[in-house]
Amino acid sequence: MSKTVSRRQAIIQGMGFAGLAGAMTLPGWARAAGQEAGAVVRRLVGKRAADISLRVVSGQTRTPWYKVAVRDGQLEVEGSSAVAVTRGVYSYLKSNGLAQVSWEGSRAGMPARWPETAGGRVEARFGHRVYMNTCTFGYTTPWWGWARWQREIDWMALHGIDMPLAMEGQEFVWQALWREQGLSEEELSGYFSGPAFTPWQRMGNIEGYDAPLPQAWIEKKRALQVRILGQMRALGMTPILPAFGGYVPKAFAEKHPDARIYRMRAWEGFHETYWLDPADPLFAKLAGRFIALYTRTYGPGQYYLADSFNEMLPPVAADGSDAAKASYGDATANAEAAAEVDPALKAARLADYGLALYDSIRQAQPDAVWVMQGWLFGADKAFWTSEAIDAFLSRVPDDRLMVLDIGNDRYPDVWTRAEAFKGKSWIYGYVHNYGGSNPVYGDLDFYRRDVTALEQNAQTRNLKGFGVFPEGLHNNSVVYEYLYDLAWDEGKASVHQWLAGYTRARYGKSSPALTAAWSDLASAVYKTRYWTPRWWRSRAGAYLFFKRPTVDVTEFEGAPGDRALLRKAIKGLLNLGPAFGASTLFQNDVVAATCHFVSGELDACLQAAVSAYAAGDLARGDDLASRIKVLALGVDALIGGQQETLATWIADARAYGDTPAERAYYVANAKAQVSVWGGKGNLNDYASKAWQGMYAGFYLPRWTQFLAELRRSVEAKTPFDQAAFTARITAWEHDWVTADTAYSRYVPSDPLADAAALLKVCG
Repeated sequence: MSKTVSRRQAIIQGMGFAGLAGAMTLPGWARAAGQEAGAVVRRLVGKRAADISLRVVSGQTRTPWYKVAVRDGQLEVEGSSAVAVTRGVYSYLKSNGLAQVSWEGSRAGMPARWPETAGGRVEARFGHRVYMNTCTFGYTTPWWGWARWQREIDWMALHGIDMPLAMEGQEFVWQALWREQGLSEEELSGYFSGPAFTPWQRMGNIEGYDAPLPQAWIEKKRALQVRILGQMRALGMTPILPAFGGYVPKAFAEKHPDARIYRMRAWEGFHETYWLDPADPLFAKLAGRFIALYTRTYGPGQYYLADSFNEMLPPVAADGSDAAKASYGDATANAEAAAEVDPALKAARLADYGLALYDSIRQAQPDAVWVMQGWLFGADKAFWTSEAIDAFLSRVPDDRLMVLDIGNDRYPDVWTRAEAFKGKSWIYGYVHNYGGSNPVYGDLDFYRRDVTALEQNAQTRNLKGFGVFPEGLHNNSVVYEYLYDLAWDEGKASVHQWLAGYTRARYGKSSPALTAAWSDLASAVYKTRYWTPRWWRSRAGAYLFFKRPTVDVTEFEGAPGDRALLRKAIKGLLNLGPAFGASTLFQNDVVAATCHFVSGELDACLQAAVSAYAAGDLARGDDLASRIKVLALGVDALIGGQQETLATWIADARAYGDTPAERAYYVANAKAQVSVWGGKGNLNDYASKAWQGMYAGFYLPRWTQFLAELRRSVEAKTPFDQAAFTARITAWEHDWVTADTAYSRYVPSDPLADAAALLKVCG
């Protein structure tokens, strides 16, 4: 396996710094890295930072590493980079049950004396550890300010991540670019999509959805990105920055009728977008100017992300006539259109596209690496055959292209079909979370076996790293803790053994009974690689209860996992309440598991209610409808203490506004994303959330209306009109988005007691 570390990390000069507040005699940038690493640790452990010394070791190394020792009352950590040293501190604290940092909260319990440690050099299994997804910046971060971003960058450093995506703030640069190209302010106001939908604007899937994007948001994100990149760079991270992928505003296309600009397909029910052929001279001009403007605003980079064909098939017909008619289907896209294209023409066109995209970045930054997500190779498998992938990558130097092979939890054959991307550098990883939706799932043992098999595979060629690429954050923290432990050659023992250490770090103590309950939980729900119910019959929604109601729900296959074992695990955890219940993180985990169980019970009740009504058993249908209401309101009340609720999501959006108009706009934009999403396709409920407020205020009213109408149709002996109901409920959903409804967060005083009571209601 090929492992590398960035030059900046490898040539750190000087020794370290005794104590986090001590003086340092390092080169300027290295001193900044050390100071920032110290600040991260200080924010975690507080005053005990004075008893920790960090040392960045100079010298060439191909493998990131750290080493921990305790001497004379000092915790001494040395490593190959600031990120490695920070990771070393966190690993020591976790392994001794002293601290854990998660989205739900952090705990740190410092001892009077540092526990002794056997030490030993720990090497990362991968040269780079990559993090985030382009979609994260829509599903999770649109309302983040600096305080929240600083916590996330701290989380990255502590988990040993050195290569995060950094996509904030780019609208400021796009705006400057298109102004230079003669677009008016009116044309620009109709171009940029709303805050929660910017990722798909950037990737060319949509244009102008929920426009205009307030100028204040653009300016705030510009200032925010300056601070984000400042801290990432100070830590020695190498952020991945945006580049020009070819999509241009419709207004630009209209001003350049002679340019080779293709009208692309209408993605997921939105209107079409416009893509500039890289062979057109305008492409290189725009690409170079974008990077120049970006560099002027945020400073230079090395890795630049340009995705031209995210769920958009490349135009490969000689005249580009196939661009608008190309269709996209989950993993089976456009097989007929792909078969119609002459293979030689297709290969030539794709090779030209790949080279031109690379050249457009290289002209502005000669040492730059073009980064692309490999999602399209799995999602549009019929088009992206092995030959097509080979052609697209063929003319780019091996060390000047990095493929983020993000979807190995869903499309595990991409890198093998692509023959390890023909020697190009690449990153292996998983998406895990789709849409920011938050069912309880993952597959810990699969990750352990899969990463080990990858490491032992002789065919990986130029594999450079490992990454986790969630579309949304703030759920299933155990998955991300485990995955980045694996990336640092930790967690290779059995999942049961790892959970013993995880729970001790998370709650401050553990016990055989706690580990057993967590092992049951892992066996019940953390053996699911991909959450298949979210796309049942092309209808989104994490659970059946989250999907727009339809009469065919009786045919729903159900969610994966072992419900009987999940119930046993929850009961086991609840029995440990007297010993562990004071921990808010313990409470969080029990509530999350209970919410998951009750959501499955709601799904079963929905199916039973529809079956009862369809059979003419109105009494049973009514009983089940009442039960559905009790369960939905019960779980809604239970989860008010979780990290996010509908009320907090709305409050964060409202707080981003400086005027009443801005605040109202942000709130509606935020509500749209977690409900109707947008367009006229099948993306409604894609970002469905198991949040307080959504159960009681959105999902339950939809199903209540549906069951009432179904009951009336049965009573009247008339067929249920699904199409008419769908039209009415869709209108209701859009009214819900724009309604000025106040949502309040209710935090239960005794969530463990409430979880136990709700479990009894489930029977």
